[in-house]
Amino acid sequence: MSSALASSHDTIFIGGEWVGPASGERIEVISPLTEQPIAAVPSGSPEDIDRAVAAATRALHEGPWPKMSLEERIAILERWRDLILEHKEELAQLITDEMGAPIAQSRAIQVANPVFIIDSYVETARAYPFRSVRRSANGQALVLREPVGVVAAVVPWNMPASLVAQKVVPALLAGCTVVLKPAPESPLDAYLLVRLLHEAGLPAGAINLVVADREVSEYLVSHPGVSKVTFTGSSVAGQRIAEICGHDFRRLTLELGGKSAAVVLGDADLDLVMSSLRMGSFRNNGQICSLKTRLVVPASMQGGFLVRLDAMLDTMQVGDPHDDLTEIGPLVNERQLARVNQYIRKGADEGARLVRGGGRPAGLDRGWFVEPTVFSDVDPGATIAQEEIFGPVVSVIPYRDEDEAIAIANNSIYGLNGAVFTSDVEHGLQVARRIQTGTVELNGNPSGFLAPMGGVKSSGVGREFGPEGLDPFVELKSIGIPAQLADRF
Repeated sequence: MSSALASSHDTIFIGGEWVGPASGERIEVISPLTEQPIAAVPSGSPEDIDRAVAAATRALHEGPWPKMSLEERIAILERWRDLILEHKEELAQLITDEMGAPIAQSRAIQVANPVFIIDSYVETARAYPFRSVRRSANGQALVLREPVGVVAAVVPWNMPASLVAQKVVPALLAGCTVVLKPAPESPLDAYLLVRLLHEAGLPAGAINLVVADREVSEYLVSHPGVSKVTFTGSSVAGQRIAEICGHDFRRLTLELGGKSAAVVLGDADLDLVMSSLRMGSFRNNGQICSLKTRLVVPASMQGGFLVRLDAMLDTMQVGDPHDDLTEIGPLVNERQLARVNQYIRKGADEGARLVRGGGRPAGLDRGWFVEPTVFSDVDPGATIAQEEIFGPVVSVIPYRDEDEAIAIANNSIYGLNGAVFTSDVEHGLQVARRIQTGTVELNGNPSGFLAPMGGVKSSGVGREFGPEGLDPFVELKSIGIPAQLADRF
């Protein structure tokens, strides 16, 4: 086990410097494995938020960052990328320490994703129309896409480093400045990432770091100096943020909860399905909003499907997340464990059949563990089929025909992700188009970081990645110009 105790911090990052917080309050980081404190960081106060926003505002209006060329900004972010790779093992260990992600997944996904995100946004930015000319019969305009302003980037604990990059990279490429607010459960990786970004040469004030509880986080997203909020988290929290931002017409992007359906058609290759669901339903201990937790299968195939799913789960080691062979570790905290256990009891009470799991894994008497859990014969309207559980729990829902399968998939307040499995990919594409969700994976194929990602219905507002992911960080300005000037652009 790595020594996260060495990563305790006494300062916050404001205006390019590590400075003391306004108060002596601390946030303890608790290991999901040992249930003991492993580190502590300052608990930010409204005064700290005021200082951070002021520093970001100065950097926006007086600093060099927004005035730099795109290539100069890219060069700094690419140096950051290289530093992340140099520190990838340290970063992976921190993430596993603080929130329990299996170390193999921390290395392969949690740390790899920020690198892919930087590369993809750099590619997108180089082709992005930050400046263009529009000509018409009654005039011509220089159309500019300028930084939207100071950005509050609020990230959750489940994919902390990846989501820092997901928020910070497009904001910085657009020329914005940022106040980063990581989750209290997982602040340690953010400290490392901000330190590396500073080492990469980011000018003072372009990024600022404050860890805070919910009340102070609300203060940040309501701050009059913040022009844009980008948030990933629960739909309930997103609704509250939307209320706050709507009051002041503040721009916002919300990536929220999900209850994604995997529609398995009758001609699907079940070996491929199981291979995809291994990470597609149980990655990160079931704590990913895009996981396929409703498995919609033909009624005639349900028995064989369950046998295969049970056999697949038998091969997934549950235990210490620092073990290279572990694929399912503990949940992030005691509160999340209680929530998942409550849903498991609810599933049984409402008549679903518990196929496997539902309790604490044998031999694991310490840590916030729950067995991978499978329910079958789940009614599409059941609580466990409708509400986001955020743990290694899936519902197998049988259907009679394709129209019913699509109706089941769409029977949700959420619409973040989904999947279709079939041997007929042309037909699978038609089915995918009927599913009401922001992203659909056909036969397990990911859409990648150049395609827009986001949700419909209660799963969010706006998109991230690709040019659609840069759009929320710019404001459009049209300047009417003489024809001879238009010819110069």
